[in-house]
Amino acid sequence: MNKTPIILWVRRDLRLADNPALAHALMQNRPIIPVFIHDELIEGLGAAPKWRFGLGIEVFAESLNAIGSKLTLRRGKAMDVIKALVRETGANEVVWSRAYDPAAIARDTDVKSNLKNIGVSANSFAGHLMFEPWTIKTKAGGFFKVYSPMWRAVKDTPVAECIEAPDSMMAPESWPASDDLADWQMGAAMRGGTDIVGQYVCVGEADAEARLLGFINSAVERYRLDRDFPSIEATSRLSENLTYGEIAPRRIWHTGQRAMAEGAVGAEHFCKELVWREFAYHLLYHTPHILEQNWREEWNGFKWRGDSDDAEAWRRGMTGEPMVDAAMRELYVTGTMHNRLRMIVGSHLTKHLLTDWKIGLKWFEDTLIDWDPASNAMGWQWIAGCGPDAAPYFRVFNPETQGEKFDGEGRYRGIYLNGWKDQDGHSRTDDFFKAAPKRWNLLSTDPRPNRIVGLKEGRDRALAAYSDLKSSD
Repeated sequence: MNKTPIILWVRRDLRLADNPALAHALMQNRPIIPVFIHDELIEGLGAAPKWRFGLGIEVFAESLNAIGSKLTLRRGKAMDVIKALVRETGANEVVWSRAYDPAAIARDTDVKSNLKNIGVSANSFAGHLMFEPWTIKTKAGGFFKVYSPMWRAVKDTPVAECIEAPDSMMAPESWPASDDLADWQMGAAMRGGTDIVGQYVCVGEADAEARLLGFINSAVERYRLDRDFPSIEATSRLSENLTYGEIAPRRIWHTGQRAMAEGAVGAEHFCKELVWREFAYHLLYHTPHILEQNWREEWNGFKWRGDSDDAEAWRRGMTGEPMVDAAMRELYVTGTMHNRLRMIVGSHLTKHLLTDWKIGLKWFEDTLIDWDPASNAMGWQWIAGCGPDAAPYFRVFNPETQGEKFDGEGRYRGIYLNGWKDQDGHSRTDDFFKAAPKRWNLLSTDPRPNRIVGLKEGRDRALAAYSDLKSSD
């Protein structure tokens, strides 16, 4: 038996089931050394996603322990750490799951090249997506720039069945030294917010699977009808688990497809949302500038407002628009935000307040526990109008009418603004004031602020600005 170990570089794939990189390593019938590296990309994460990543690492380590393995933790530049582990363990192969953002691609390309130069095999695998971005093409052979044609292209494309989780893993003769996860202090930037947001996290593979099955059994039937109503438990909330790889996208896909075959009316729309995530990564891979620049070049001349007191009021949930402010409080209390509300608050910032979408993108990057580079960037550019959408010019969400339509009884706004008890029996309004930084100087007894800008005035101002942009083009 070959006892030369394989290094499994763990990244956004914190699961045992349907993990192609792990499956490849298992097939070699050799010792496997799983390692997680706290490199510069992890160091650069925002407060909430870094903290949540740490929780996921802890649970995944426990899963490995349960099957006779162990997660080695190291901190430093990925290439330096991996080379050191190769020297220490004698490993002659390193495997990992692919990432698709420019920084990760550059890092991984460097690692692969350096390993091959020293005679160590380096192999990357799919797993974070169902469809690799370079495999899905338009009839003309290019990449998709609009979602609907991509959906039509992939909806009947076979997706490989899931790989079962192993019940054991071969251990090396000796384990390399490991850092202590607590020493990394991945939640340091959250300060006291961990106690509040920690009430709402769903961490690890087992809980992600339970979340999926709970959604399928209770909500997928009415998903299309109810998903826009934030006070109803109508969405899967699996974005949190997908971003850390605690559940595989094709596991969700096959579950949704079975529900659709069994007649669940909302299942197809649920599967469409999974492909929306694939579309975001498709664009990220083919047009990586979407992370930092206007996706549509013609928008480079638009005169966005920079950071301001208005943007700060938006961050603090103090715009005077109840639907917007409730959503911003939901974000700060739970680390997530209902998707309908993400569109509403994004529209309000970029259109009524004419503020650069990058300011909103950065705030979400810091505060979302389900932060995903592709979905966050595409979402902000889509709602701002400079992204991949056929008719962005006229879309200005009115938060007042949106509230009437999707929160007609005011329950959602009441929970976050008026101290109403939620379904868990406590006040999320109180939670917000506990979690809010002291420097914000917010008191629960403070009166609600007036609107920063009138809704008609803000809409007219936004449309005039877009008209000026088109005229200049």
